[in-house]
Amino acid sequence: MKSQEIRSKFLAFFESKKHEIVPSAPMVIKDDPSLMFTNAGMNQFKEYFLGNATPKNSRATDTQKCLRVSGKHNDLEEVGKDTYHHTMFEMLGNWSFGDYFKKEAIEWAWELLTEEFQITPENLYVTVFEGDKEDGLGLDQEAFDLWKAIVPEDRILLGDKKDNFWEMGDQGPCGPASEIHIDIRSEEEKAKIPGKDLVNHDHPHVVEIWNLVFIQYNRMATGKLVELPNKHIDTGMGFERLAMVMQDVKSNYDTDVFTPLIREIQAITNSTYGNPEASGEETDIAIRVIADHVRAVSFAIADGQLPSNNGAGYVIRRILRRAIRYGFTFLNTKEPFIYKLVETLSKQMGKQFPELKKQKNLCENVIKEEENSFLRTLDQGLVLLDSIIDSTKGKEVSGKKAFELYDTFGFPIDLTALILEEKGYTLDQATFETELQKQKERSRSAAQTKAEDWQILFEDEVEEFIGYDHLEANVKIAKYRKVESTKEGELYQLVFNLTPFYPEGGGQVGDKGYLEAANGNVTYIVDTKKENNLIIHITKTLPEDLKGNFKAAVDEKQRNRAAANHTGTHLLHQALRNVLGEHVEQKGSMVHSGYLRFDFSHFSKVSSEELKQIENFVNARIREQLPLEEQRNIAYDKALEQGAIGLFGEKYGDTVRIVSYGESMELCGGTHVSNTSDIWHFKILSEGAVASGVRRIEAITGDAAKDFLTQQSEHFNDLKTLVKNTKNPLKVVGDLQDENSQLKKEIEQLKKEKAGNVKGDLKAALTEVNGVQFLAKEVDLDAGAMKDLSFQLGGEVENLFMVLGSKQNGKALLSIYIDKKLAEEKSLNAGQMIRELGKYIQGGGGGQAFFATAGGKDPNGIEKALAESKTYIL
Repeated sequence: MKSQEIRSKFLAFFESKKHEIVPSAPMVIKDDPSLMFTNAGMNQFKEYFLGNATPKNSRATDTQKCLRVSGKHNDLEEVGKDTYHHTMFEMLGNWSFGDYFKKEAIEWAWELLTEEFQITPENLYVTVFEGDKEDGLGLDQEAFDLWKAIVPEDRILLGDKKDNFWEMGDQGPCGPASEIHIDIRSEEEKAKIPGKDLVNHDHPHVVEIWNLVFIQYNRMATGKLVELPNKHIDTGMGFERLAMVMQDVKSNYDTDVFTPLIREIQAITNSTYGNPEASGEETDIAIRVIADHVRAVSFAIADGQLPSNNGAGYVIRRILRRAIRYGFTFLNTKEPFIYKLVETLSKQMGKQFPELKKQKNLCENVIKEEENSFLRTLDQGLVLLDSIIDSTKGKEVSGKKAFELYDTFGFPIDLTALILEEKGYTLDQATFETELQKQKERSRSAAQTKAEDWQILFEDEVEEFIGYDHLEANVKIAKYRKVESTKEGELYQLVFNLTPFYPEGGGQVGDKGYLEAANGNVTYIVDTKKENNLIIHITKTLPEDLKGNFKAAVDEKQRNRAAANHTGTHLLHQALRNVLGEHVEQKGSMVHSGYLRFDFSHFSKVSSEELKQIENFVNARIREQLPLEEQRNIAYDKALEQGAIGLFGEKYGDTVRIVSYGESMELCGGTHVSNTSDIWHFKILSEGAVASGVRRIEAITGDAAKDFLTQQSEHFNDLKTLVKNTKNPLKVVGDLQDENSQLKKEIEQLKKEKAGNVKGDLKAALTEVNGVQFLAKEVDLDAGAMKDLSFQLGGEVENLFMVLGSKQNGKALLSIYIDKKLAEEKSLNAGQMIRELGKYIQGGGGGQAFFATAGGKDPNGIEKALAESKTYIL
């Protein structure tokens, strides 16, 4: 059975059980501070489990794209080494939100597997939660009895809290789980060891295929479990593992989920998969790593997450670099090639996940650029590693230096260890691990947040947002909690019955303002965020009377500035499509009160003339005084039919809001000005590249634009005063630049003449030492002239060994030139020497075996360095 049919059959089965088929949520999460990526099918339904929202349908089913790079069995460094764990995978699931519970979940799971998919029941085992004394929980008798009515009792296994109790996190909804495992070993193997003895023992052919979670408790901050008022079902089945079973193969990578990619990798790299005796096990692992990782990276980019140096972007960059490194080391690929796999992946999965097809070009461009960049890093790292090896005394390389290479340059530690082994060195792995652990502790400490339980003041079903129409409101606090973080200290989170405060989202920052009690006491709201459908107001202190009535007031000035900038992004988007073409798509944005940032797809640098046209286009819309036209709670499909533009990587609900200004029409939940004239003026500050095929514009509006133009006017007046010409100061500056350019040319000519004179003096000062033409001398030349002079003399004098020193602008310079033939014959290395001599000038340097330079802050050490240099040839 083909994978597409397997997926369709699963969804159709649960649709027949009155489940709504819902689309996969983006793999990149934007409104949940506890998660970077969707790592389970239930993530998009968290608000329902928490009781913060009511689902339209109490039953749902889908296939959810997930990413896991840490946790049980999902360490990134292990993916590819076995045949059944992945970074990116699909999770088939069915959910009940307070509707059916254990009976239906268990019976339907068994029906689907054994009747619809015709899986042999004798190959299946089930597990049931055995209970936990610490939590005061006994055996999940209900689940045990339900399974007992379906399968023989010897196929029901008991599992502990680690394997059979699922939790959303340290706090929140949780409950016992019942897993279904399958044994796909041969009959001979089954006869030797029963499958039940291999369940949950990481056997590649006795694997968990489906997890049925019975969410019936809420874990409090104290660790205590409290019964939930509504009980839920959350199931997850690994699509790739199911395909392995249905296609009767022994590896996920042998299914049609992966074989098209593997074939393409073999063709591009001229390698062979599945024949480790001929090509080596490392080749198979490398191909699996690349096939897995290109999926993860492509889906992340298609969902709006570009590789970067922090947060979710760093995770994506790390996954991609691991794939590049495996290709580099084991498939001998020294040029970008992974980007070529996107075409195959798009054809294979684009029907189920259309965003992959739509963003194919972006995925290819970004991956290719990252490949080029990291291959340069690898080349640079190899040079630096050689330098570390050269300076190592003995045969063990410092773990601290290896960590610096890993941490600063991103050079993979396993590649470092491999190269060292090839050269007869070992790595001080223990010190490396210590340094790595210190870094992890620093990161963990910086990001650590501890939240107490919510304190409920009164039950409120819906927290209404009224911020589009009001900046003030009379409110009551429905609940609050205390949170502590290493970075921000002690804070409080407040939820109101209604609020005018806009929570951070859609690129726009959250509102600030204050909460005023009846007695006039004020509590300042420093930020507003949204978490699991709750609008959370963040304060540094709590109001005295928590149950009192309050006036909640948004900082109007900051809100208006943010609104002007947000409307500015819409007009900018329209201008870009008008000036550059319809291919332009928004790839991200950031709306602050002080400025706006807009990322968009475009194949080349935007010219100054185009930027001028874009700026003029936006300002023309401002002058037209276009009013805000708004449609709230309109059906998503209907909004798209009207021509509204949806934003890249956003997850939209069944109903949306349309924001229009003239011909600009976008889906948007942010705050906007009532008329484009409120923006006053739009000014572009910068334009540049974010990634291959993605550009970024930063701009300002309103007060910030006024301040900028005022400042520019003042600078221009200062310039006129400086050049003593109030009529045409630009001409004066142009003349000064021409004059300066001419003077620079004359100075360069004088330097060359000076160097020519110095060359004759140096040549005359050469002395022969042990058959070497040696000279160590201080000169009055800059670094460039020293290098030119060294190579000129090197071309004229055989067996030259020359060391030059110079004082320039209070700093010290050193250079060493060694005739190439001489360096080889006598095993001399200028790079190593310069590092030693650099210590005399309190500096350092490096270079090649025949030429190297160093800089330092102590010119007084030049004399000692020159004197010491002679010892290298004695």
